[in-house]
Amino acid sequence: MKKISLSLFALLFAFSSFSQYKTQLNSSEIYQKIEKLNFLGSVLYIAAHPDDENTKLISYLSKNLHARTGYLSLTRGDGGQNLIGPEIREALGVIRTQELLAARRIDGGEQFFTRANDFGYSKNPTETLSIWDKEKVLSDVVWTIRKFQPDVIINRFDHRTEGRTHGHHTASARLSMEAFDLAGKKGSFSEQLDYLSTWQPKRMFFNTSWWFYGSQGKFKNADKSNMLAVDVGNYYPVLGKSNTEIASLSRSQHKSQGFGNTAVRGKDLEYIELIKGKMPAGQEAIFAGINTSWSRLKNGKEIGELVSEIQRDYDFKNPSHSIPKLLQVYTKIEQLENKHWQEIKLKEVKEIIASAAGLYLEAYAENQIATPNDSVKVNIEVTNRNELDTNAYSVYFNETNFTKSIQKNLSNNTSYNTTVNFKLPKEIAYSSPYWLDLPHTIGMYKVPEQLKRGKPENDAALNAVFNLNINGTKLNFTKPVVYKTNDAVKGEVYKPFLIVPKISLKVEPEILIFNENTSKAISLKVKNNSSATEGELRLEAGENWQIEPAAIPISFQKKGEEKTFRFKITPPKEKTTGKLKAFFFRKGKKYSQENAIIDYEHIPQQSILSPAEAKLIKLDIKKKGEKIAYIQGAGDKVGESLTQIGYDVTYLTPAEINQNKLAQFDAVVVGIRAYNVLESLKYKQKTLFDFVKNGGNMLVQYNTAHALETKNLAPYSLKLSKNRVTNENAKVDFLAPEHPVLNAPNKITKADFENWVQERGLYFPEEWNKKFTPILGMNDEQETQKKGSLLVAPYGKGYYIYTGLSFFRELPAGVPGAYRLFANLLSLGK
Repeated sequence: MKKISLSLFALLFAFSSFSQYKTQLNSSEIYQKIEKLNFLGSVLYIAAHPDDENTKLISYLSKNLHARTGYLSLTRGDGGQNLIGPEIREALGVIRTQELLAARRIDGGEQFFTRANDFGYSKNPTETLSIWDKEKVLSDVVWTIRKFQPDVIINRFDHRTEGRTHGHHTASARLSMEAFDLAGKKGSFSEQLDYLSTWQPKRMFFNTSWWFYGSQGKFKNADKSNMLAVDVGNYYPVLGKSNTEIASLSRSQHKSQGFGNTAVRGKDLEYIELIKGKMPAGQEAIFAGINTSWSRLKNGKEIGELVSEIQRDYDFKNPSHSIPKLLQVYTKIEQLENKHWQEIKLKEVKEIIASAAGLYLEAYAENQIATPNDSVKVNIEVTNRNELDTNAYSVYFNETNFTKSIQKNLSNNTSYNTTVNFKLPKEIAYSSPYWLDLPHTIGMYKVPEQLKRGKPENDAALNAVFNLNINGTKLNFTKPVVYKTNDAVKGEVYKPFLIVPKISLKVEPEILIFNENTSKAISLKVKNNSSATEGELRLEAGENWQIEPAAIPISFQKKGEEKTFRFKITPPKEKTTGKLKAFFFRKGKKYSQENAIIDYEHIPQQSILSPAEAKLIKLDIKKKGEKIAYIQGAGDKVGESLTQIGYDVTYLTPAEINQNKLAQFDAVVVGIRAYNVLESLKYKQKTLFDFVKNGGNMLVQYNTAHALETKNLAPYSLKLSKNRVTNENAKVDFLAPEHPVLNAPNKITKADFENWVQERGLYFPEEWNKKFTPILGMNDEQETQKKGSLLVAPYGKGYYIYTGLSFFRELPAGVPGAYRLFANLLSLGK
């Protein structure tokens, strides 16, 4: 492959993207950015998941040492649980990606990923690397090292301790160890050298702690001669915060995992153990012996001296006094031969200049969504707030060929505002996470384009490049085009500007279950995202499924119009599964995508495109009882799934639980981690147990022993553990084959445990009262059998059931056997 120019590479591989709106840097923040401008050292922190990173150390490296600091998370956390909503798998990965980016905006780090898919808990790195494509993930780690060029790498986990922690954790450290050496070799992943050069880091550390030693006492007595102790508890008077306070705010962005964090102030030691490279003499700083000044670059010494002058003479009351010298720094950086540091430092100095000058540059669209080839209207504002000679001469939209000439001299505290109209390209990319564009495997996402690999998210859908002349120096500033509205309560509200298909579809429900041969209705929502149009709507599901009507002609008169249509689906007589696909045909083009929006206040709004489909299941399932009370915990779709097989589901909050209310139900189902997230639920235990005593069934899904809000989880003693079976195909033994739960009203067989997804179950109890009957035995390879996945105990006239089986994954995925077993649990004693 022909090598592309370094400047083009930098443009293509830019990690710029939309983020929540940030106001101008204040004077203290500008000064800290100047300090960072004068430091040329990089550290890459490597681990496996969102939340694995040590935010105290990342913040310390970025804000105290002023190092360029990156976090490489091998996965996006797709396989975890969600404490703030019902999203799991790919959608959860999108949420956790954005939470990491929110954390980095606070602690000052940069964020990277590999193509590895978080397939769920893994008990050892051998299993992990057999499910991931090891060579591809290793390639991505090498790529990030070569692109980021760290002087130092810090691993969160120990490569020497297989089986002591999550398999992904140990695998991340082992891959980092290999990549440390391979990144500097031309023969390793040589295809990457069409875009960048080899790079050899100087040293590698392992960020150890007492946890890896088993206790604080053992760690206190451990040999630390090969470790550096770093005090990350320092206070920043310029910012009015300690490093640990900043790190706490960063850590608290992991809201989907419930990691709200309270800051601890004062001295706080972190330990890093040397793994590769030369130990700094006398346990000096992380960068000891590494040139991190401008003199590491040819013709860089003079720049460093100039930046030092700016630091020394900085006027906190009027940062614009530094601009003339900052412009000199900018000009000198433009002349550097080292393109890697040139790109980094040009970006840094431009941000400092813009903030010191009080420049306000904004481009916001009048509509949040547009489609390819649409005309869009964008409002532009350029405000100058300094005494320097400032001229705004144009704005260029770099995904188009449109340039708006301005040619306006702006005196102090004056603005230029205008509105422009232009047409989007026909081939402009949709706003959807790039790693979800192609079908993926259980262990890997497919990203064919080398330059996209490692990027945390898509670039903004549309960017405005403001071209200015300040005191005779030409500069350009790139800003994402955003959508801005005014909310009566919140004031200015910023959201990303999105490119979506002209027509989007949504099939509801996502799973349709047929227990008989009778037909069911399915809804199809159709949204017009462009101008007036007409076309034909069709559903396809294979020859064994009957769909009426065969097609529906529809028309839309305006953008944003949404209509819902209903189709009748008749199943085949035999048990089977099928996939229902929705299509809208318009002018010879076919539209078949759903546009899902994820909207939480702590992250920017996200748009995800996926095929507009539903799963069709014809199964043989019997049930007893009709009315179910569902107590939602951390968020799942089990209640919705139960309606699919004919249950009448009512959602209850703890405040609504009372004896009279419960009397109308046949069973109460408690959602996942309810006893971890609903503190008030513990006060309702007696009422719930009395419900069981009077003849009801109570089914409690998994909780974690950590942060359990009550010790009285069940009417009998029950102790939770971390036991889990991660292999979704693990053999299942029937420990109580004659028990009603395996026989009525549905006869459960080994076939009912086929085609499960991600795992069998998690956080099984390890001790229980003899009143409980363990129903199932299962284990991962080379482990002893676990018997706590499903426990049933009679209590009075009813039954109490505790299960760690992953019904919250199986039911939304449409696993037939999981539905049959769940129906049996609810039918006990009826």
